Amino acid sequence: MVMGFILIAALGVTYLAWQMRTGTWSPGVTIHDTPAMVESVQLLPPDNDHPAPYFLVTYLNGETDPLSSEQYALLLLQKDDSRTFTFKILNISSPIGIAWVTLGLLGQVLFTGRMIVQWLASEKKKQSVVPPAFWWMSLFGASMLIAYFIWRKDIVGFLGQGTGWLIYGRNLWMIYHPRKTGNN
Repeated sequence: MVMGFILIAALGVTYLAWQMRTGTWSPGVTIHDTPAMVESVQLLPPDNDHPAPYFLVTYLNGETDPLSSEQYALLLLQKDDSRTFTFKILNISSPIGIAWVTLGLLGQVLFTGRMIVQWLASEKKKQSVVPPAFWWMSLFGASMLIAYFIWRKDIVGFLGQGTGWLIYGRNLWMIYHPRKTGNN
């Protein structure tokens, strides 16, 4: 029951993270003295109107604008220069990014804190033990980090936490649903 709830919650957070990440737009930039929100950019081969490869910028309102490499580089530079110190240090481009970085940091604190919990429990018993709180903190920390890594589109972090997530869940299952053996 508990594991089913945790699995559903984790899948829900993962789905929301994916939707939020794929549904976000680029931050505003100024193109041709007009504030704009860029939806997508394509690199296209030369054609009759553009002798060199060019970038086709599509705006949220559906309009498109062909830009040369120099114009597109200027657009990217403006986009980076318009970010505040906080946005630069956190490597984000919108206010919602602060919430995602906070989620990732909290997940990392939980994930790191599990080691302190395990260490304190072992010191108390004077032998190496792994309390259930260790596995719960691992599971919740990993779930938060998985959502964060999906938002960041970081496959290495996602795979690293995803494989561990299954192990944490399995250990919790074994703690709360012990096998009945014939030796009892």
